[in-house]
Amino acid sequence: MLTTNSTPNRDIFTVSRLIREARATLEGSFPLLWLEGEISNFSRPSSGHMYFSLKDEAAQVRCAMFRGKNLHLRFTPKNGMRILVRAKVTLYEARGDFQIIVEHMEESGIGALQRAFEDLKDKLGREGLFDQRHKIPLPDLPKRIGIITSPTGAAIHDLKSVLKRRFAAIPLLIYPTQVQGATAAAEIAEAIRLADARKDCDVLIVARGGGSLEDLWSFNEEVVARAIHDCELPIISAVGHEVDFTIADFVADLRAPTPSAAAEMVTPDSDELQITLSRQLAQLQIHVKHQLRHARQQCGALDRRLQQLNPARRLQQQSQRIDELEQQLLRTHKARITLLQARVKQLHSQLQQHSPIYQLRSQQQHCVDLGRRLQRQMTVLQERRRQRLATSSRALDAISPLATLHRGYAIVETPDNGRVVREASQVAAGDTIRTRLGQGQLLCTVNKVESNS
Repeated sequence: MLTTNSTPNRDIFTVSRLIREARATLEGSFPLLWLEGEISNFSRPSSGHMYFSLKDEAAQVRCAMFRGKNLHLRFTPKNGMRILVRAKVTLYEARGDFQIIVEHMEESGIGALQRAFEDLKDKLGREGLFDQRHKIPLPDLPKRIGIITSPTGAAIHDLKSVLKRRFAAIPLLIYPTQVQGATAAAEIAEAIRLADARKDCDVLIVARGGGSLEDLWSFNEEVVARAIHDCELPIISAVGHEVDFTIADFVADLRAPTPSAAAEMVTPDSDELQITLSRQLAQLQIHVKHQLRHARQQCGALDRRLQQLNPARRLQQQSQRIDELEQQLLRTHKARITLLQARVKQLHSQLQQHSPIYQLRSQQQHCVDLGRRLQRQMTVLQERRRQRLATSSRALDAISPLATLHRGYAIVETPDNGRVVREASQVAAGDTIRTRLGQGQLLCTVNKVESNS
């Protein structure tokens, strides 16, 4: 009978190996994912990490969000809060617990709306709906103002109050719509299209009072954004308070921080306009008086000119002018003759300078100068060559073998071919050799050859 120890090739896992491989399998099977649920068992120890459970009606999972990821949260997580997290699935090896590691957290609902807002904003931005080139300028003084808003909201009362105070003479045309609820976006878009088709006004204000992101959501719908973009009338978006931004604000030709501010943007102040008109009327009166004064002065000048243009006076002036021109002609003729005489003298002098005799003398003197320069150059060149020859001679003597011989050395050669003997092995006993000294030479016979080795 076989025992456990006798069973070969059995792969026995350790607990740590099992957990490690299970963790690797989990992390490789689940990519980074979004998860929604309710917080429970929330804790945040001194390390700054967050530990909690995320649950729904049927299950729960343990979660950890480390300090480096939770430092910039815009809210404080609490038990019972519904959140949306981006996390990865893993195992906590020390306890073998299944858990998720949270990398991003946001409040559920608001976060989803904010994501939808950003996604639509990016989409419309890429399509060019926010480009400045699509913006239509507002009229300086609108003939009629169209208002798209709820007829019972606070925005319409604010708009009427400001418009009445600033310029009550401009008529208003209200397009009543819902500004909150499931059908509000479609009603707002339809009102914009209706106003654009009828052209009953020359500027539109799309308005609503303040509220939460959900309250203002109708103005973040794509149907409203495209209706604003397609409208040929200039549109002011006045939705919410100054801190609130909607998609309509980016597409509209102008954004107002509040409905009251939109009313101020679209109309001039009647009091200021009255002051401006009074100032311009006074300037016009001053200008007319100035023009009348200028016209009187011009009439007087024309009358004086007419008197000056009397034919008899003109004949006198023309006769005097003829005398002046005659004198000027005589002076000019005399000056011309003087100038020509000076020119003749100048040409005569130049002719003498170009005479062949003058040029021959000049060339002769030039030849003499060149001969002197040639003599000087030859003298200098000979001296330089003499110095160079002496220097070369001294250098040649310094390196000549004959100079070495004068110091007591000798050159040994074979008498037949004059080959220099540098080693004893080149000759043998009985050979004749020539020994050249500083003065004369010797013919010698070799008696014995000795080698250093």
